[in-house]
Amino acid sequence: MRRKIPSTQALLCFDAAARHESYTRAAQELVLTQSAVSRQVTLLEDFLGLKLFRRTRHGVALTPAGVDYARQVGQRLDGLERDTLDTMTRQGTGGHLTLAAVPTFATHWLIPRLATLAQRHPDITVHIDTRTRPFLFADTAFDAALYTGTPEQVRNWPGTRADKLLDEEVVPVCSPQLMAGRTHLTPKALAQLPLLQQSTRPEGWRQWFDAMGVSAPNALGGPRYELFSMLAVAATHHLGVALMPRLLIAGELARGELVVACPKALRGTRSYYLITPDVGHAPEVLTRFRTWVQEQALLSTR
Repeated sequence: MRRKIPSTQALLCFDAAARHESYTRAAQELVLTQSAVSRQVTLLEDFLGLKLFRRTRHGVALTPAGVDYARQVGQRLDGLERDTLDTMTRQGTGGHLTLAAVPTFATHWLIPRLATLAQRHPDITVHIDTRTRPFLFADTAFDAALYTGTPEQVRNWPGTRADKLLDEEVVPVCSPQLMAGRTHLTPKALAQLPLLQQSTRPEGWRQWFDAMGVSAPNALGGPRYELFSMLAVAATHHLGVALMPRLLIAGELARGELVVACPKALRGTRSYYLITPDVGHAPEVLTRFRTWVQEQALLSTR
């Protein structure tokens, strides 16, 4: 069956014109004449049976239908370009994976271990983008996701398979300067210090103090940061005490930039998972990556 798809040239001209909202600038980008761009857009509008641009005193502007179509076309052209580059560099062997990952886990845990993946599977290329919330794999170019969440959140992610990698254990950390020569602080003493908050986990400190049996009126107060990496940097600069998963700050602890302020850790309700589409037969490259990342998770708990 013949696909009902416009010509690639028409889509490229429309994409450039939509980004610039200018036929002239689109023509400059594509090394075409303005009339050639205009002609391709007209052909595309005729193919679709609707107007994508409207004339203005300053040139052209997208119609509501044009805005929606431009977003869809742009995403698919980006994906097609990525697939083309991957095929060119792969030269028929190996494979590539596009991962969605929570940013701090990707930066502090996954990326430092990728050298071992390259040694074992030099033909696998891994691309990483950040995502912090569930999504539909069918609507994206992602092959898998490294995600942190509760068991309930994972169960409610439709159409996926979840392989648990690591449980999360949080511990209070701060800069050595904030300790003022002390080896550790009691939970009661911690309650008197500035507490750094993660905006996506506003109850974190309250849960920790409750588990320690300590009253902490300021458990919900203090500056808020979205990412654990931001919390770590704030803590190293003496801004307060951060409640951090130990596995995400191994480097800072080893270098002495952060110290454990109180050794009493709390097992969190969240874990780290490899999330993949629930299909009958996974691609070989995904199977090899799953085996490798599960081995790395096991090694990191020893």
